[in-house]
Amino acid sequence: MTAPQVHVPVAGASVPKMFPGETLVCLGSGPSLCDEDVAYCRGRARVIAVKDAVRLAPWADVLYGAGLDSGRWWARHGEALAPFAGLRYTLDPLAARWATVLKFTGLSGLEMAPTGVRIGRNSGYQAINLAVHLGAAKIVLLGYDMQTGPGNNDHFFGNHPHGGRVPLQTFRPFFDSLVEPLKALNIAIVNASRKTALTCFQRAIIQEALA
Repeated sequence: MTAPQVHVPVAGASVPKMFPGETLVCLGSGPSLCDEDVAYCRGRARVIAVKDAVRLAPWADVLYGAGLDSGRWWARHGEALAPFAGLRYTLDPLAARWATVLKFTGLSGLEMAPTGVRIGRNSGYQAINLAVHLGAAKIVLLGYDMQTGPGNNDHFFGNHPHGGRVPLQTFRPFFDSLVEPLKALNIAIVNASRKTALTCFQRAIIQEALA
């Protein structure tokens, strides 16, 4: 059995600008995330998978996982993620064995120092900040539903195994604080989620967003 990849914590870890001027797709885990849309991104853009979205994109360029259960999430999935070849980031020191730990630098807005991210109380928000650090000229969102789906599910895979429900209504207002900072940086952002309650960004289907 292959041992989990081990990451040694680095003081002042910083995100490298690996994809300057490129389009980055952030995969949230909302109910509308589907294989068809995720597969369309492959080879057309760089991809950041947020936590369980990596199930649909094991080939993603980046894996990001933080939040209240991130230490448990990485502990549950670390061994299975051993073959994952991309970059890995988190905010949780408990996950330092599996991912590079960045700093929490505030609730809202956009963190410009590549050593940390603003949190927006959800990993999808943080992935947008991470995309900026990586050099994105355009950011496309998939699975950013910010609302429950069929069967009252919070995610494309159902609900969290620990039983906690996601307070989606508390997440949505934070995204408003990204609009002006992204505009100031001339970074385009498009919400290509099939269904979404997130209305502060331009909308398009994934084929149009990656045209």
